[in-house]
Amino acid sequence: MASADDIETALHSARALILADLTARDVADAAVVSLVEKAVTHRRWWLEQWPDGTEYVLGLVAQDVQDALLEAYGRWPLCAACAAEGDPHALSVEPELGPDPHWVCGKEGAVVAPVGQLA
Repeated sequence: MASADDIETALHSARALILADLTARDVADAAVVSLVEKAVTHRRWWLEQWPDGTEYVLGLVAQDVQDALLEAYGRWPLCAACAAEGDPHALSVEPELGPDPHWVCGKEGAVVAPVGQLA
């Protein structure tokens, strides 16, 4: 079972990695950072209920932020390769609930980058 320190470490890491991806795609303005904070706060509650979920929290926060951005701003992150070919679509997080999440182009089935390492 994860300790309170493990939970905080997982949340801080998730926040930093999602902010790195947002910054890499030049969308990390104040309103978007607030969406990240809201997602982290929600997942803190979730981890308090299920402390063994720390290895899943990065992917879940990424999906939460992606969903919030879709509602507020549009699809994110776009698949750069397909957008260049005139077929813009969002990358997805895989696995949906699992450790070591990564961004995937659903059209090509190709891994683009681990969450936190978008170019």
